[in-house]
Amino acid sequence: MTPAQRCVIGVDLGGTKTAAGIVDDTGRLHASEFRPTPAAAGAAAILATAVGLVASLLAQARTADMLPVAVGIGSAGVIDAAAGSVVSATDSLTGWAGTPLAAHLAQHSGLPAYAVNDVHAHNLGEHWVGASAGADSSLLVAVGTGVGGSLILGGAPHLGARAVAGHVGHLASPAAYDDGGRPLPCSCGRAGHLEAIASGPSIANLYRRLAGRDPGTAREVAARAAAGEPPAVRALALGAAAAGQAVGGLANVLDPSIVVIGGGMAAAGELWWLPFRSALQAELMDPLAGLPVVPAALGSSAAVVGAAKIALDRMRIPETTSA
Repeated sequence: MTPAQRCVIGVDLGGTKTAAGIVDDTGRLHASEFRPTPAAAGAAAILATAVGLVASLLAQARTADMLPVAVGIGSAGVIDAAAGSVVSATDSLTGWAGTPLAAHLAQHSGLPAYAVNDVHAHNLGEHWVGASAGADSSLLVAVGTGVGGSLILGGAPHLGARAVAGHVGHLASPAAYDDGGRPLPCSCGRAGHLEAIASGPSIANLYRRLAGRDPGTAREVAARAAAGEPPAVRALALGAAAAGQAVGGLANVLDPSIVVIGGGMAAAGELWWLPFRSALQAELMDPLAGLPVVPAALGSSAAVVGAAKIALDRMRIPETTSA
């Protein structure tokens, strides 16, 4: 009898949707599902959504004669990867701080569970089987509802001493000021940060100030820009240039082998990429002129695949025991 193929259920838990998939130990995604995240309903409802998805995919894996061995979770918020818990989170997930995420999924799935921040999971997916596969090191910056980042060194994400590493959106940005010279408010409660000018909601807010009307979303701003509407072109370009300047500065500090750009704004087309690349190249030191800067390759599946990878990697590390 052929042994069942091992797999992990990877979960990508974000403020808008929760996705999960069956990922084998080569990085292949076999099946996936998603559900809206009940972000305003509190931690219990958010966890129940994730538990339901995991249960559905466990059943599918076993029906397909696969052997689920773990659950991996990439979650929004500051995640203590060692404990698998949520250290802190913004208001986009109500009551999320303090949630014992991995322990809860382990209890309900009957499998070991491991958690990491969702942008680290995104980078792990791309580094395993996506745009940065085979690179010695990779910097991923995701520009979407927020702005996040992740640096992989030696095959593992750098998490930081307090699990905060990667919060690219909270770099100071010289572009994050209004016409009166006042710093724009950021989601973290401070002001003048990159996320306040480069994120999707911030670009929509900038269009609102420039055009005097509500565009709805950054996706609509991108559509208006593609149609040639000047306030939309300007809003998109200002946000993109701020992101490019910040990524160039990070590259100067970190010198990664490759930079991968993901998130919804990176899907906005050349009207976003042209000012982004121009600002990035203007910021880079001369020895970094040839740095590869590429779009993410795995799309919405990256964090699911990367969450599975963190589980597989953690399972290979022997658990320490106290004397």
